[in-house]
Amino acid sequence: MFDSSHVITTTEDLRRLVPPPRPAQQTKVLSTLDTHCRKWIERSPFVVVSSVDSNGRMDLSPKGDPPGFVRILDDKTLAIPDRPGNRRLDTLHNVLEQPQVGLMFVVPERGEVLRVAGTGRIVTDPDLLETMTVRGRLPLLALVVEIGEVMFHCGKSIIRSKLWSPKDWPNIEGLASYAECIGDQTTSDGSVTEMEPRFKSWHDGNELY
Repeated sequence: MFDSSHVITTTEDLRRLVPPPRPAQQTKVLSTLDTHCRKWIERSPFVVVSSVDSNGRMDLSPKGDPPGFVRILDDKTLAIPDRPGNRRLDTLHNVLEQPQVGLMFVVPERGEVLRVAGTGRIVTDPDLLETMTVRGRLPLLALVVEIGEVMFHCGKSIIRSKLWSPKDWPNIEGLASYAECIGDQTTSDGSVTEMEPRFKSWHDGNELY
């Protein structure tokens, strides 16, 4: 635990510890996509979507597909296809209650990320979904986000983590497989032995769509 007397509770206390940001960091927030933002999204194969329900419970959901899978509809609007997954639909349920979402776009081998804050809607427009076809399969729906703010975030955290440096990756020996985690943590309709081949098939790139 920690000593509760060392908890920061005011902006003044926080700023006494951390000085104000430099001018570039204070002014970097945009309200629309520019050329740099567009190129980044077009190269990104991975985005994390944050959302919150009406009780304040947070959710983070990773989305991935071939680079450029997030469609730029215009300078203020993005569309993210929803592919088959665990069927919990946490993000989509949250959007129905509270439409505010956050996005973090990652490009492999780059330390920086692109952050977007906006308002989400769940869309089933067939013409839009047709543009998101992968391996002949259309998504059932898309999350369309109207951009409120967009900015680049510096790469220090990814640089520190050495995320793109395989020689510095941690040893994963001894980490449970996904099937083992599900077997220990849930009430499942299959045994670990039955689940392992299915999850391995996902990792091999099968049954993803």
